[in-house]
Amino acid sequence: MQESMHPIYRDVVFKDVQSGFAFLTRSTIQTKETIAWEDGKEYPLAKVEVSSKSHPFYTGNDKRIDTTGRVEKFMNKYKHIKK
Repeated sequence: MQESMHPIYRDVVFKDVQSGFAFLTRSTIQTKETIAWEDGKEYPLAKVEVSSKSHPFYTGNDKRIDTTGRVEKFMNKYKHIKK
């Protein structure tokens, strides 16, 4: 197996920038930042925009768009086109 062919698989901390939630896992992601973890060691830090602690589906803050009238609006806009 060639040494330079495969990326380095290591412990990495992923941190949700919206909620501040962080978790330690293994990844091949390359990062420039590091963070001190709960065990006192320094780990590479990967910032993510959304995690299970901030995603609307998992938090229950899912906003539904009211689609009432959207179909009628579409039909009225294109009613002059017939097949």
